[in-house]
Amino acid sequence: MAAATPNRRPLVLLLLVVLAAIVLGFLLLREPSPEAPAPTPEPTAAQPVDPAEIEAEPDAVVAELLPALQSLQQVDLDQPPARRNLDLQHWTTEQGTRVYFMQAEELPMLDIQLLFAAGASRDGELPGLGTMTNAMLNEGTGDQDAGTIAAGFERLGAQFTNSAHRDMALAGLRTLSADDKLDAAVALFTQVVARPSFPEDAFERLRNQLLASLKFRLQRPAALASEAFWADLYPGHPYGTLPEGQTESLQAMTPETLRQFHSQYYTTGNTVIALVGDINRERAERIAQRLADALPQGPAAPVITDPEPATSSHRHIEFDGQQTHILVGQHGISRHDPDYAALYVGNQILGGSGFGSRLMQEIRESRGLSYSVSSRLIPMQATGPVMVSMQTRSDQVDQALEVIHQSLDAFINEGPTEAELARTKRQINGEFPLSTANNAAIVAQLGMIGFYGLPLNHLQLFLDQVQALTVEDIRAAFARHFDPEQRLVITVGPAPGIADSAPADADNETDLQDQETDATPTPEPQA
Repeated sequence: MAAATPNRRPLVLLLLVVLAAIVLGFLLLREPSPEAPAPTPEPTAAQPVDPAEIEAEPDAVVAELLPALQSLQQVDLDQPPARRNLDLQHWTTEQGTRVYFMQAEELPMLDIQLLFAAGASRDGELPGLGTMTNAMLNEGTGDQDAGTIAAGFERLGAQFTNSAHRDMALAGLRTLSADDKLDAAVALFTQVVARPSFPEDAFERLRNQLLASLKFRLQRPAALASEAFWADLYPGHPYGTLPEGQTESLQAMTPETLRQFHSQYYTTGNTVIALVGDINRERAERIAQRLADALPQGPAAPVITDPEPATSSHRHIEFDGQQTHILVGQHGISRHDPDYAALYVGNQILGGSGFGSRLMQEIRESRGLSYSVSSRLIPMQATGPVMVSMQTRSDQVDQALEVIHQSLDAFINEGPTEAELARTKRQINGEFPLSTANNAAIVAQLGMIGFYGLPLNHLQLFLDQVQALTVEDIRAAFARHFDPEQRLVITVGPAPGIADSAPADADNETDLQDQETDATPTPEPQA
């Protein structure tokens, strides 16, 4: 053991030398030489910013563009929200065409809408004539066909729109306001609307589409209910025919028939021009005059007469389906009736406001008779209808009709509650800014004002009338206009007595709105 001890000393000495070298290297790394280059500083953007510096130097541009935030707790819910100031202007062209205009410089765009008293109520002996004429406007003009016209608008970044309803037919243009785009777009739009060529091949194609659509309607119970409702409520009246026409009337039309209709109703005296966008009054006058110069010359169409009073009736149409569609309604009012505001608000409370309405509470929430139920007030040039629509199981039809009649009678006799009226006023005032939130909405409002000959400050008057309404005002208005003895009922579904255990669903609820686009482009707030 003693002889082995000296042999370990060289190993111990070696370990001590290695340990000393490690310690020395560590010390050298911690203290770099003065000649070594200084470390590269971090980029300025990575340095933390002192909040005090932000407050001392605010972003002036952002502060100018963004309004100060307001706490929701500080908002007075009893006061209507701020309304957009609408500088609406009105004049007539040399031919007597009425023009409505508002300058809006926020976007470099212009919206134009032309409204003609050329809807289905002017069809005469050929139902569908107004619809076919309007649909053919952009199918050809001069030497341009539908493809060339569409390419022309697309090349200019412009959009052409058209539609036909019972009271009116419309044509619209949305275009950029830059000179090189605006002038060309207005020129093409003017040619399309004022000088359509009604080509034979396009006429045959559109007629076949309408004929196919009529066959498809036979498979849609909501469409059948709507057609029967209008026919029974307006027998022998221009509102009673189907805007899409009938097979016999469509077959009897020719391109020449459409040309005659266009020359009679798409005239300077029968047109309203609405313009909203990034142009001044002088340029708006030039555009309106350009449109009026191009349109056929002619007078305004006669005003549609009011229908004869209807009597109470119930018509059932058998349809092999799982549900029964129900329409209950009667004559309402024209667009000029002084009770419009009261009936509009009352309808919102009754069934026009969705899940907060009284009918929804009675039909869906309390009894589970339907997924949805709604009521609509459709004021038109002549007396338009008011209607309640829903669908339910066939074995629940009698109960559903009883609830509808009871709800209508109670509303006529008692009116709404104070709470319902206050809530609906807040809703209408809250929604109203959306009706003037963009140029397209404003031009539709202007067109509606012009077409129905309403005062230029109609929108403000409407809101003021809504705010002044009382429960008694609404009750009295409903009692004046809605006689239970003139109530019409249409049901479409399985034969009475054939029960169906399938639950009511929403698959066809949108069809209940089917067919009638009411005669107003955008009523207030969705009028």
